[in-house]
Amino acid sequence: MFNQIQLPYAYDALEPHIDALTMETHYSKHHAAYTKNLNDAAQKAGVEDKDITFLLSSLDKISDEALRKAIRNNGGGFYNHNLYFKTMSPSGGGEPEGDLKAALDQAFGNFTDFKDKLSGLAVGQFGSGWGWLSSDRNGKLILSSSPNQDNPLMEGNGHVPLLGIDVWEHAYYLKYKNLRADYIKAFFEVVDWKAVSDNYVNVIKG
Repeated sequence: MFNQIQLPYAYDALEPHIDALTMETHYSKHHAAYTKNLNDAAQKAGVEDKDITFLLSSLDKISDEALRKAIRNNGGGFYNHNLYFKTMSPSGGGEPEGDLKAALDQAFGNFTDFKDKLSGLAVGQFGSGWGWLSSDRNGKLILSSSPNQDNPLMEGNGHVPLLGIDVWEHAYYLKYKNLRADYIKAFFEVVDWKAVSDNYVNVIKG
């Protein structure tokens, strides 16, 4: 059975950057629905005991087309949001340190250039989707975007998400309306770089 991440902060803890009503609706309605629908589809497909990372990396092994689509959409929503909520914190913001900082500097020149490039991908994602910072097992960092609830795991190239920016309208529209770029700027004020760094270490260690 797949379980939602338990939020380590209150719904209003990320204000003024992410408002309480958005957080409550996002977590208790949208994410809860993805989780329920994933569990229902996974049980029907007989894969409810699989690890979500493995499941999303091997969707082609699910022979039933309707169940494969349901698991892609809802499993993606489940995984993506677990990562999203985990990598935000009331004490977030600033810049990463240590190995992640070194990898960002090597890949993108400096933190500002990295943030500008990822923000650009997120702003430019047409319709609903995500902006991603991912890593391969060798520690090489990659930026990308994806539609809907897709993520880099589904692409089959060994890239594992470290940080995702949710650009579905439900993530920001109550506060920011159509100003997606303003939301993305605010998002970086609550990024928990320690959590992102831990994700990076876990990918490298395998």
